[in-house]
Amino acid sequence: MKKVSLSLFLFCFIGILISCKSETKKVVETKPIVFHKEGSLTIYKGEKDSILTQLDIEIAESDYETETGLMYRKGIVQNQGMLFIFPDVAVHSFYMKNTQFPLDIIYIDENLRIASFQENAKPFDEKGLSSIVPVKYVLEVNAGLAEKWILEVGDRVEYSKQ
Repeated sequence: MKKVSLSLFLFCFIGILISCKSETKKVVETKPIVFHKEGSLTIYKGEKDSILTQLDIEIAESDYETETGLMYRKGIVQNQGMLFIFPDVAVHSFYMKNTQFPLDIIYIDENLRIASFQENAKPFDEKGLSSIVPVKYVLEVNAGLAEKWILEVGDRVEYSKQ
């Protein structure tokens, strides 16, 4: 009886070892996502015509573009940004899932006035970053630019599509 049990145990053990083959993971090659200029955006100081900055922008309008945003990118240069255009005016929330570099998130109302902003959003952070007030547009730029431009609620934005 002991020989049968031992033989059965060894047979099962060897069967398990044979069935547990290691698989090599496949490496999927992806092309880096590159910036494609789709328009221009200018930020003005309050009611004045003094220009704070001018940017080349990508525009996110479709559901896919809005959901993906700047995810999976290594970064953008100082004079670039992504403008999100929503079909509705509402409180919108963003997060940094799969975003590899810090951002300033600028919330813009339907009158193209800066309504609020979130400075230095941390890469890969999944915490929601709310506009606090209803907005129609959101501009994402490299972290630190809102401070550099001395951005304030009420500053004015103009943009044009190419």
